[in-house]
Amino acid sequence: MAGAPAGRAAGGAVLLLLAVCLRPPPLARARSLRFVTLVYRHGDRSPIKAYPRDPYQEAAWPQGFGQLTQVGMRQQWELGQALRRRYRGFLNATYRRQEIFIRSTDCDRTLMSAEANLAGLYPPERGEMFNPNVSWQPIPVHTVPESGERLLKFPLTPCPRYEQLQNETRHSAEYTNKTKENLQFLQMVAKETGIRDVSLESVWSVYDTLFCEHDTTLVALQMALDVYNKIQAPYASCHIFELYQEDDGNFSVEMFFRNESGKEPFPLTLPGCQQKCPLHKFLQLTDPVIPQDWEQECQVASTVHDTELFVALAVCGSILFLLIILLLTVLFRIQSQPPGYRHISNEGEEQA
Repeated sequence: MAGAPAGRAAGGAVLLLLAVCLRPPPLARARSLRFVTLVYRHGDRSPIKAYPRDPYQEAAWPQGFGQLTQVGMRQQWELGQALRRRYRGFLNATYRRQEIFIRSTDCDRTLMSAEANLAGLYPPERGEMFNPNVSWQPIPVHTVPESGERLLKFPLTPCPRYEQLQNETRHSAEYTNKTKENLQFLQMVAKETGIRDVSLESVWSVYDTLFCEHDTTLVALQMALDVYNKIQAPYASCHIFELYQEDDGNFSVEMFFRNESGKEPFPLTLPGCQQKCPLHKFLQLTDPVIPQDWEQECQVASTVHDTELFVALAVCGSILFLLIILLLTVLFRIQSQPPGYRHISNEGEEQA
């Protein structure tokens, strides 16, 4: 993280998908899946920008810089199909608004990724097709203005403390030593690309332009959970939280990560717990990364000095906070309401 400050990056944005299916437990009590939260990255995109001597400037890309490509659309459609297979029998066979909620950053490529994902997750049956020639159905994707995003947006803005820590990183001994050790390489890159800023940060932006692959939000989430394996999170990769009710009535949380198309997600274990982590233990272990006061913790007056830790906690804290609130909501509804499907939210029901 120190070698590639994310303050200049524009869009390691991911999507948050919440799937809730509150069915009555079977008469013979057995372990059952009750709730799923997915955090996934957008699909393949065009570069955010081009370096001065890049022969492929914005006009070379059909939709311009930073946009979802057709490859990215297919990646998300395939992820949607994989989720349909994984949660067959948990999600209804056809779309039901009461059991799913999708949240995206207010960005073209993430909104389009969500829509492509849903096209794979909910291919319409004959009775759902509003046009016999269109094998697709509209499903709502929720978002908020970029200026008000506190759940999925990265880098953090405005956040004075984050900017201060980024600046401290650029002047740290580790960062400056890496710059000196690779100065000849940096100068070569600057010469060949036409960039003027000879720094690790500028080279990172060249890498992004050449390979169109970087992520920050999903990595920050996994860093805070201490399950990051130091490997770049590919496009359409997906971090999964699953809530189970055990045969004794207690609840547990399992985590999985899908980082390769065509392969099943592999399990992740929260340090300090087993893979099937009891819910109370999961809440206890993740409590330190939940922000208590976002505005206060983003101010310069903070005494935190660990840059990587602060960035990771600040980015994913809100995601985990929402996850825990939803987990508790599910538990409350399971215990207090009669059997049957339940709404996630009654918001908008009174609207025409």
